Amino acid sequence: MIEAVLIGASAGGMKALTAILPALPKHFGMAVIVAQHLHAGSDGYLAEHLNRMCEVRVKDADEKEAIEPGTVYIAPARYHLLVEEDRTLSLSGEPHVNYARPSIDVLFESAVEVFEDRIVGIILTGANSDGAQGLAAIKKRGGTTVVQDPLNASSPEMPRAAIHAAQIDHILTLPQITSFLRDLDRAEYDSKPIKTPHRA
Repeated sequence: MIEAVLIGASAGGMKALTAILPALPKHFGMAVIVAQHLHAGSDGYLAEHLNRMCEVRVKDADEKEAIEPGTVYIAPARYHLLVEEDRTLSLSGEPHVNYARPSIDVLFESAVEVFEDRIVGIILTGANSDGAQGLAAIKKRGGTTVVQDPLNASSPEMPRAAIHAAQIDHILTLPQITSFLRDLDRAEYDSKPIKTPHRA
């Protein structure tokens, strides 16, 4: 059973997220936790913008907030977002990791310690290597790994770094990622295996 979908994005990420998240059904059966590299002064904007577009609830993550299915949690600007053992979220002002705060690696590596193989990690467009090691950690624990096809990414560096760091399960375009998540939701509900495109 998949408990959470983690998404990491950087340059071009807002466009990618607006292509994926509005397609999720209102009662999406998993939590979605997003680390998007943000400018320090962009407090709340991304969550508010996406919440207006989406059927699922989208919000900035709060300290000690319980993780619930059907909600998209956005890492606030200037804070790392972590998953705690009691399945709550925590915020950290620790130094930048991979030149970023929030860092995708910090989120992914903390989440995989809690959810183990009951997790999907997705790396979208970005101009650095943040998230590559975190996605490799998810793969090592038996979770599912997805990367946006670099050929279709606004900034291909981050997807390419993730592909080089681990044997990725699925390399997909944005429409394929959307279909993958919708199929995953139906499969979890029906307890049936899913079929998804794969590009080596």
